[in-house]
Amino acid sequence: MKPTVFLFLAILTTSTWAQTPSASMPSASKEVDAVYSDAHTLYIDLHQNPELSSHETQTATKLAKQLRGLGYAVTEHVGGTGIVALLKNGAGPVIMLRTELDALPVEEKTGLPYASKVHAQDDSGHDVSVMHACGHDVHIASLVATAAIMAHTKDTWHGTLMLIGQPAEETISGAPKMIADGLFTRFPKPAFGVALHVANDFPAGKVGIVAGTYDANADSLRITIYGRGGHGSAPHTTVDPVVLAAKIILSLQTIVSREVKPGEMAVVTVGYVQAGTKNNIISDHAELGLSVRSYKAEVRKQVLAAITRITNAEAVAAGSPKEPLIERTGGTDSVYNDPALEQRLRGPLESALGKDNVVSDEPITASEDYSYFIAQGIPSLYFDLGGADPEKYAAAKAAGENLPSNHSPFFAPDAEPAIRTGIAAEVAVLRNLLQ
Repeated sequence: MKPTVFLFLAILTTSTWAQTPSASMPSASKEVDAVYSDAHTLYIDLHQNPELSSHETQTATKLAKQLRGLGYAVTEHVGGTGIVALLKNGAGPVIMLRTELDALPVEEKTGLPYASKVHAQDDSGHDVSVMHACGHDVHIASLVATAAIMAHTKDTWHGTLMLIGQPAEETISGAPKMIADGLFTRFPKPAFGVALHVANDFPAGKVGIVAGTYDANADSLRITIYGRGGHGSAPHTTVDPVVLAAKIILSLQTIVSREVKPGEMAVVTVGYVQAGTKNNIISDHAELGLSVRSYKAEVRKQVLAAITRITNAEAVAAGSPKEPLIERTGGTDSVYNDPALEQRLRGPLESALGKDNVVSDEPITASEDYSYFIAQGIPSLYFDLGGADPEKYAAAKAAGENLPSNHSPFFAPDAEPAIRTGIAAEVAVLRNLLQ
């Protein structure tokens, strides 16, 4: 490790910002101070102007402009609105840092002075509110500030830094589209990858890391069940798909409680039910939308098979005139953190943030498409960034309550300490890997 890196770590561990009085909780470095104002300005702009998945045109343009201004070679429109930015600095490894670009169809209710008021048309033509309810605005702002520090301190690292602005993470489609568009053939293939995600699971100022399985396998299913329509006053002449849907929904809940081995993680959620047009008309079909989560491949296979078996059996029992149509509309494998990489990067994170601020985490039940990058043979560390206001976090814990989660209309990270921590963490791990 070069002497300048030791100097950087020394600055991080002797500066004076802290969440609470603690010798083991160092402050942000002067480097982070120098870039934070611009990062915060970008964060406010992104938060006020969110864009839906696969429609992140302005977000991508802003990111590309910022990175070009820092001297990165930027390629736009990779896999849609994706961005690839390269900064070459002599011989050495290629290291990838990724951020997401998209927001969610959620009406913001945080009450923040910079809350989003944006409306847009979704892919079905519906007018929807749009909000950065998952914190991708924090991720983008942190990445740009990290890019600035790395560009201005090229004497502290060598190799090639590869920055990815990925679209459509929320629809689990952006990563595979970028790969299909030649992400790792048109551009150099990274030796390692890094990404983070802000959440209210930790106070701002902390990060959580886990070796091995980080999140869950995800499968999205659409189930169409068929009945025999008729007049609501004469149900005996029909096969009611609404009643059949209700029976299927209740029966599906027994998969986790009665079929999956206790202690194994599985989730079966019916997120929507659509049927009928009027109160006195029995429809001829109904549609269910399912989200299925698991950690292990064998549990995933078991749960999906059980969904098919139960759905078909209930349809037969109800006298349905046609076998249900079960379609997998999307999904992704779990994100797997390379254990050796986790062990390697824990030290730099502890040096940068303070040992007490690097928490050993547990796998989460959410999912995302970073796993597509890992499947291309890129060992990675995907870690959690604390986003909760420390006082609100402590009060919620004391009351046995939870703060608003990602995707909530009330999700509002404590932006300044979260972004500062994100920058310091990203710089620390990149400098370690680019040696």
